[in-house]
Amino acid sequence: MPPPGLAGNLKEFEAGGSGDWFPSAEIRYYTNVFVVQDDKILLGYKKRGLGIHKYNGFGGKVEPNESTLDAALRELKEEAGITAPLTHAGTLLFVVPGEKWAHIDIFRAEEYTGVVTESDEMRPKWFDTTDIPFDQMWDEDRYWLPLLLSKQSFSGRADFEREG
Repeated sequence: MPPPGLAGNLKEFEAGGSGDWFPSAEIRYYTNVFVVQDDKILLGYKKRGLGIHKYNGFGGKVEPNESTLDAALRELKEEAGITAPLTHAGTLLFVVPGEKWAHIDIFRAEEYTGVVTESDEMRPKWFDTTDIPFDQMWDEDRYWLPLLLSKQSFSGRADFEREG
């Protein structure tokens, strides 16, 4: 059964497993920002931490007493050196048995101010939207990133089995 608020808005991209979703009691909130201009998308190459050596948007944890929008703006400034008006594009939930849910609010920007700058954590790079390096990104990105690029709102959930 999908989480509250997601029923009716789900599109199944890939089927597999038993069909049962893993339970989880706690949620951690994250943000992720993608800058799209014309036929280009700005991605960051992760230099350390979770997702090292992968391309992704710019984002991270929402701090206590911080809105997801404020967290997204802060992370974009810290990781890419820019500010931008953001539009909420979608929500993703990632669940691993025995772990907290990762609730990720995805934002889109079509313009920005400042100079795109490398940080200690991310190396920004522009890609043609027809040449996105999905082989160097999280596997799930190939399902929802095309929706972000076409300005379609989306929500999704992925359940993962614990390794080991």
